[in-house]
Amino acid sequence: MAGRGGCRRGREQLELERLGEAARAGSCPPSPPLSACSRQAWSRDNPGFEPEEEGAAAAAAGPVLEMDVEWGSPAAGASSSLGSGAAGQGGGGGRRLPPGRGGAEVPSRPQVPPDGTAPHRAAWAKRLARRLRGLWWTRLMEESNTSRERYLKSVLRELVTYIIFLVVLCVLTYGTVSSSMYYYTRVMSQLFLETPVSKMEKTDFKTLSTMDDFWKFTEGPLLDGLYWEMWYNNKTVAENKSFIYYENLLLGVPRLRQLKVRNGSCAIPEDLKDEIKDCYDVYSVANEDTAPFGLGNGTAWTYTNEKDLNGSTHWGLIATYSGAGYYQDLSRTREMTALQIASLKKNLWLDRGTRAAFIDFSVYNANINLFCVVRLLVEFPATGGLVTSWQFRPVRLIHYISTFDFFLAACEMAFCLFVLYYMVEEILEIHIHRLHYFRSLWNCLDILIIVLSVVAIGISIYRTSTVDMLLKKLLEDQNSFPNFEPLAYWQMQFNNVAAVTVFFVWIKLFKFVNFNRTMSQLSTTMSRCVKDVIGFAIMFFIIFLAYAQLAYLVFGTQIDDFSTFQDCIFTQFRIILGDFNFTEVEEANRILGPIYFTTFVFFMFFILLNMFLAIINDTYSEVKSDMAQQKAEMELSDLIRKGYNKAMIKLKLKKTTVDDISESLRQGGGKLNFDELRQDLKGKGHTDAEIEAIFTKYDQDGDQELTEHEHQQMRDDLEKEREDLDLDRSSLPRPLSSRSFPRSLDDSEEDEDEDSGHSSRRRGSSSSGVSYEEFQVLMRRVDRMEHSIGSIVSKIDAVIVKLEVMERAKLKRRDMLGRLLDGVTEDERLGRDNEIHREQMERLVREELERWESDDTASQMSHRLGTPLGLNGQPRSRSSRPSSSQSDGIDGGGGNGGSNVHV
Repeated sequence: MAGRGGCRRGREQLELERLGEAARAGSCPPSPPLSACSRQAWSRDNPGFEPEEEGAAAAAAGPVLEMDVEWGSPAAGASSSLGSGAAGQGGGGGRRLPPGRGGAEVPSRPQVPPDGTAPHRAAWAKRLARRLRGLWWTRLMEESNTSRERYLKSVLRELVTYIIFLVVLCVLTYGTVSSSMYYYTRVMSQLFLETPVSKMEKTDFKTLSTMDDFWKFTEGPLLDGLYWEMWYNNKTVAENKSFIYYENLLLGVPRLRQLKVRNGSCAIPEDLKDEIKDCYDVYSVANEDTAPFGLGNGTAWTYTNEKDLNGSTHWGLIATYSGAGYYQDLSRTREMTALQIASLKKNLWLDRGTRAAFIDFSVYNANINLFCVVRLLVEFPATGGLVTSWQFRPVRLIHYISTFDFFLAACEMAFCLFVLYYMVEEILEIHIHRLHYFRSLWNCLDILIIVLSVVAIGISIYRTSTVDMLLKKLLEDQNSFPNFEPLAYWQMQFNNVAAVTVFFVWIKLFKFVNFNRTMSQLSTTMSRCVKDVIGFAIMFFIIFLAYAQLAYLVFGTQIDDFSTFQDCIFTQFRIILGDFNFTEVEEANRILGPIYFTTFVFFMFFILLNMFLAIINDTYSEVKSDMAQQKAEMELSDLIRKGYNKAMIKLKLKKTTVDDISESLRQGGGKLNFDELRQDLKGKGHTDAEIEAIFTKYDQDGDQELTEHEHQQMRDDLEKEREDLDLDRSSLPRPLSSRSFPRSLDDSEEDEDEDSGHSSRRRGSSSSGVSYEEFQVLMRRVDRMEHSIGSIVSKIDAVIVKLEVMERAKLKRRDMLGRLLDGVTEDERLGRDNEIHREQMERLVREELERWESDDTASQMSHRLGTPLGLNGQPRSRSSRPSSSQSDGIDGGGGNGGSNVHV
């Protein structure tokens, strides 16, 4: 093995020398690599070379674009036409293979015109396509072998774009909401909900209890609140117009509407049919009464369906009501409205069959450009009495009036563009990853945000187009009822969708914050403890729902907080948080009340809640300890800091990395350990990754200290680096080696970025590039080293597993022998026959001796054949060993590089 390794190294050295002489003589231009990985790496050191993947894509897309690329120095005059080849040509295009490297020459492609218009046009088109593709390039589209720094750059670009999208969304959502909406709702609710029905009574709309109270409200506070025809000095405000609070115009006329159920909709027991003649069931669409009643003429006494009324269903406190019914449109004057209400009251418009009465009207305030759509609902349950509820919806239906409105219009256009941008991005990611895309929760969140955004845009377009038509109809007939209820409904839905969208957009920031080690602890903790939390949640809700059932059955008829099963659940959550009324529970049931409350607090608060906190704390401790042991990687903050430092250096506001390291070496004296260098460079703004890379590069003996020799080596490299920087700053051309290709400043900067913090470039000839042949030889050596190291590591793992198995078997036999010896001793002490124990011990010792003999024989055979034993004592097949080209020694240790490990 050693002889073969020495011969191989000799051949490689001769090959390098021959290639170096050929390059110096200018006999052949360097050829680009053939593999995809090496071509990409080679293209970084040779700016004229394009990767194979891009060439294949260009060939598949259409006509082949050719460019004249100058290889080597200008004096050599050697040039080759490098084009994008088909897949069958290996991406070689029209280049010529050097002698001895590929056999026959490949026919070259036709030369481009001498004016150079075609190459420039092709290069411009290629750059434009690359820029357009880069607009939607995300980290999910990066290759798996992408460097950490390039990955973080993609994340940073995504983060900046996403923050702009978040700002635009917040401006849109918060720009349509203001504190004026709250005060608008407040004054309107105070006027109609808190005004007493008369000066002698304290009953208001919230405390209505009978039908008589309802008519008192309509004749008193409702009329007074709707019609403001006089100033406080008894002067008329305006003819045929009402301004509530002198500021809010009453649009059109108000409307009264009721829903009834028919008589006989419920079954009467046979024993009580003589006593009870009429029966009205609870409200449902099936039980709804559609027959005329009372006077029998007019919309107040005849039924109108929901479509004709352009109504919609309403979710009340007791039931869900349709948009149909019997309705009466009131007048624009107070006197006419009072007469209409008196007529309805006199002819018994409300009766036993009435289940709901609606009062609808809308007002507009031009000062703040807000509509307020008001609905007062009085429900008449089958039990008798009244239940009141209300809705005050301030909405902005007229847009694009002020300067700020036009700014919001620009933000709306930007929001639509962002939604389109993210739709294309997600489509591309789904196209690349297929169904694997949906395995990530963050990807599903992206789809949800896009769907909600599209829904919000659709609602906004519908609302804007509908309000113009409705206002036009209102202006044509001001004595009609303006039905703004559907618009208010869709505005509320738009607000809900926008609120949920903003919530999820803010939550998505964790996707980018998780790249910080500290911030990622939260997501890692939640992901690790999810199984324990699910198991705990099952146990928690079993007990929780059992207590909810108990409370509903025991206290449901006595306490409002336990009147429904849903209320019981919410009330128990409030008890856990400390919000409860123990007096009501005790008064409802003096025995079960205290028992329920005491046991619920004990089990839910003192036991289960603390178990939940213990699960979170334990998982967080594990995550924190694991992260402390992980190797420090380049973070997003490090990338931002590095970019800031580079900008400061270019502006000559900060020293370069070379100067900082040189200064640290001068201050260190004879020796400089890692902690001192880290503390010094950390204070100067360098990242941990940069410092660790620099120290590892020059600490050859691995003693965590830089000796004088290592100092000198670092100084030499720093001097070379300083010379390169001086050449860059003075815009002088770099010295080119006779066997190297020219490198631009942009390429050198890209290499510095991809080195993830290496302040010094490669030593030797790295400042001017290396030839492809040298690169290939080094690549083969690195591949052999990786295979050899992997083989050794796998064998060491197998040995460790074998030792663990042997140790467990040894402990088991020791325990068995101990029990047998204890049994023999006990038999001797008690004078019993211990023949059975002796036989067991002899059999055990005999088996142990046979196992030792078999192990010795197998070990001798393995040494003689040079084959390691597997975990089960079976020899491993020779095919599992690396080949001779892969098992040579590391850095010339060919004899021991592929050696076996024996136990």
